[in-house]
Amino acid sequence: MRVLVVTAVAAERDAVCAAAEPCDEVTLPGGHELRRAAGLPVALDALAAGVGPAAAAAGTATALTAAALAGQPYDLVVSAGIGGGFSPGPGSGAPLGSVVVADAIVAGDLGAESPDGFVPVTELGFGTVVHRPDPALVRAVAAASGAAVGPVVTVSTVTGSADRAAELAERHPGARAEAMEGFGVAEAAAAHGVPVLEIRTISNAVGPRDRAAWRIGEALTALTGAFRTLPGALTATAGPAPEPHHP
Repeated sequence: MRVLVVTAVAAERDAVCAAAEPCDEVTLPGGHELRRAAGLPVALDALAAGVGPAAAAAGTATALTAAALAGQPYDLVVSAGIGGGFSPGPGSGAPLGSVVVADAIVAGDLGAESPDGFVPVTELGFGTVVHRPDPALVRAVAAASGAAVGPVVTVSTVTGSADRAAELAERHPGARAEAMEGFGVAEAAAAHGVPVLEIRTISNAVGPRDRAAWRIGEALTALTGAFRTLPGALTATAGPAPEPHHP
């Protein structure tokens, strides 16, 4: 199995690679650099594609296209990194330092404002606002990493107020985390017909912006831990290789 992991920034990519050292450098068209892990049960490439859904989609599409043209297509794309956790509540939320695996990768603010409130782009007759990873794969990866499962909301502007946090939580019931790249990665993966996952570790609370309360180092450490468990979960989900057929 070949897996492409897409993060926003180098620190997240390096946290992924720390679970699978050594990682070799591979340069893609356009100057993107992959880190390619060796010696794992699955082949894992990590890419820091940039911040936000547009950069994430562009970088993911570049890597998927390059792999396909080389005759080595990916079997899975994983959007990964740190993110904000919604306040814990019944069936929702995620505390600092925890791991979240998305069962829905949601575009949180793709649509239009109206006198009656926010209108998602689907109600305007365009596109999609959610990608749903394979449930069996989500369960296996979450069980292996000790993660919570729930929607992860992709936004273009990080939430910085209690009112905005409450609005997003009401619009997306059960949301566990907020991040900026998952939906862009999922759109590119869908365009290439490749399954997608999103794994987030929680560095801060969704709400009023308080950098002093952020736990970025802890979240990056948790990301490394989650990716140490990923190859085993993927291998177990894939099952044993088929026996060769002899006529």
